[in-house]
Amino acid sequence: MQWESLSIQMRWAMAGIVGLLVLSTLIVWIIGKAFPQRNYTELQQRMKTWWTVAAVFLIALTLSRTVSIIFLAFVSFLALKEYFSLIPARRADRQVMFWAYLSIPVQYFWIEQEWYGMFIVFIPVYMFLLLPLRMVVIGNTDGFLRAAGVMHWGLMATVYSISHAAFLLVLRLKDDPEIFVGPGLMLTLVFLTQFNDIAQYLWGKTLGKRRIVPKVSPGKTWVGFIGGVATTIALAVVLAPWLTPMNRMHAVGAGVIIGLGGFIGDITISAIKRDLHVKDSSGLLPGHGGILDRIDSLTYTAPLYFHYVYWLFGWHTHGA
Repeated sequence: MQWESLSIQMRWAMAGIVGLLVLSTLIVWIIGKAFPQRNYTELQQRMKTWWTVAAVFLIALTLSRTVSIIFLAFVSFLALKEYFSLIPARRADRQVMFWAYLSIPVQYFWIEQEWYGMFIVFIPVYMFLLLPLRMVVIGNTDGFLRAAGVMHWGLMATVYSISHAAFLLVLRLKDDPEIFVGPGLMLTLVFLTQFNDIAQYLWGKTLGKRRIVPKVSPGKTWVGFIGGVATTIALAVVLAPWLTPMNRMHAVGAGVIIGLGGFIGDITISAIKRDLHVKDSSGLLPGHGGILDRIDSLTYTAPLYFHYVYWLFGWHTHGA
């Protein structure tokens, strides 16, 4: 059981997440009773989904490092599956997609082995070269360039980017390789990324008027963006020094990275969905859409945050 090895700060943070969910559920229930004439179905669905997502995530984090890595590998699989279901694909591409799916267990195997060198190059180098080769062997050149680019971009976003969150779990302190600080780093990343989404939404809904990218995401406003980033930085300053080796100045940098990266990830996935003329990537998560809708911000924050802390502290990893 990994629970026994988790720090007291981690345990309190996980309890705090459950407390926030309880409080939010109570607020939604009170609002529903106070204004019964309004329809709160979507809000209630969102809360139920948040309970499910948080429960699965926290249980995986509690059980063991391997279970947590497998959980994130499954998230990557679901996200890639949604992505492939949305993009227009040639019949011949189905065979190539099989190889893309096979890269998921391989990528996460490097993480379990703490092999930083292979983790960092496997998808952007080896899969980048292998997928077009497989397409060439099939022999269909019509739409070749578009298919190769679309497929590799999806693999980078849904597998490579998200796998950076998993690699946080195996990071060790350079000066003391026996100490793992990964669970705190990953919890900080995931919580701040999701909180940043909520904060930008709330600031934008209450005070936002001037839109940033109306043709891509009409709901994104300057007030929402600035307010969300500022709130995320403030929360990072409180949480990061408590859960991670970062001091307050480091935490400010992490807050900026997550605030900005989360916004860019969100609007980038929104641009893709608008190009494909879909509102949600799927209906897997009631009230939220699909997995891809829920991890859109994480596709940017995970690699940016990972390389920030990796550069900041010079972590010890096998093959680094």
